[in-house]
Amino acid sequence: MLSDDKRLLDRPRIHQFLTRDSSWARGIDRATVDRSIEHSVCIGAYFGEIQVGFARIVTDRATFANLVDVIVWPEFRGQGISRQLMEAVLAHASVKGIRRFTLATSDAHGLYSKFGFTALNKPTTFMERYEPNIYRAAK
Repeated sequence: MLSDDKRLLDRPRIHQFLTRDSSWARGIDRATVDRSIEHSVCIGAYFGEIQVGFARIVTDRATFANLVDVIVWPEFRGQGISRQLMEAVLAHASVKGIRRFTLATSDAHGLYSKFGFTALNKPTTFMERYEPNIYRAAK
């Protein structure tokens, strides 16, 4: 089952993965995870009562969206859950008609390319302010 009902999310499990197992949010505190969930569109994947996947969309619901925190817990990988999450993400009403939908990945280019994501069209026009150790420094 897939759902955007935030009440179903296993926030302790999401936090544990992000802070301990992710390469992008290691050390993130629980309050920051909770705040990010509250201000985003979130989709959970479930087998019965167990959450097995998660994706978060940051969007203005009109022109721009950014996909972040895509998780399939290791023991559930290889079962098509990431594909189902991506189908749910792209079908979500919050991203219908979005002009620019971005994401960053270090190892899942193959998955995202199946859903129309490509390298930046004009990489020279994009800039970022990136603080990779911000969660570790906050402690």
